[in-house]
Amino acid sequence: MIIGVNTRFLLTSKMEGFGWFTYETMKRITRNHPEHTFIFFFDRPFDKKFIFSENIIPVVVPPPTRHPKLILFWFDYSIPYYLKKYKCEAFISPDGFLSKRTKLPQLAVMHDLNFEHNPGDFPKNILKLYKDNFPKYAKIAARICTVSAYSKNDICTTYRIDENKVDIAYNGVSDFFKPLEETQKIAVRQKYTVGKPYILFVGALHKRKNLHRLFEAFELVKRKKLSEHQLLIVGENLFSSQKIKPSNEIINEVKFTGHVDLMDLAKITAAADLMAFVSYF
Repeated sequence: MIIGVNTRFLLTSKMEGFGWFTYETMKRITRNHPEHTFIFFFDRPFDKKFIFSENIIPVVVPPPTRHPKLILFWFDYSIPYYLKKYKCEAFISPDGFLSKRTKLPQLAVMHDLNFEHNPGDFPKNILKLYKDNFPKYAKIAARICTVSAYSKNDICTTYRIDENKVDIAYNGVSDFFKPLEETQKIAVRQKYTVGKPYILFVGALHKRKNLHRLFEAFELVKRKKLSEHQLLIVGENLFSSQKIKPSNEIINEVKFTGHVDLMDLAKITAAADLMAFVSYF
């Protein structure tokens, strides 16, 4: 079977949620199924490290998806052309977007429907892109994959989808994440928090991650002198128009790393005293 795959989030210098999901799942699927051919559709020049096995054919499909209109053009016009050109028999999309202009069976991975419940968290053009199209994608998908029972129920209820059409595949953990020796932990703390112990947050800097409340809580902790910990934030702003910053009172106690590669993230995680995951969705 020849299977087309949307791999536009496999970006060497900016691997985040969709990218890592695509990386970890497609690496295993392609290697475990040498009997199939996979056409990886990139929207810009790609890194050869993402070509996991000999049964992958990488293809750059223009234009780069850097704007909502370009995203729709890519899926509705460019992708159908290349699916036909490479004689694909199915299409997999790990970020939920599908092509409305192909009759091939399509699998959409819909991680959650946060935009349906918290529309104020998104810039208007991004919100419109999702709200106009994801109900259609849910209808035309041959199957939908999601990452939790909660999200499955939400997708089926919100879009009135038969629950038998939706599969749950829970997220896993990369093999890179392992314990560190104490001397290694000290070196990590020295690099990121001038040797101090730290509380770790990992994720895109976005309203739904509830960072503003995390900063408020951390400010109270510092004001009452309850901890010597610093707060280490790993991730980048998801939307440039929605920058999230701590108050001046704790600005020197909060460290931002920006994007880090997987090996560094594994070390940062292993050296943390605890992790803060306070997303309200």
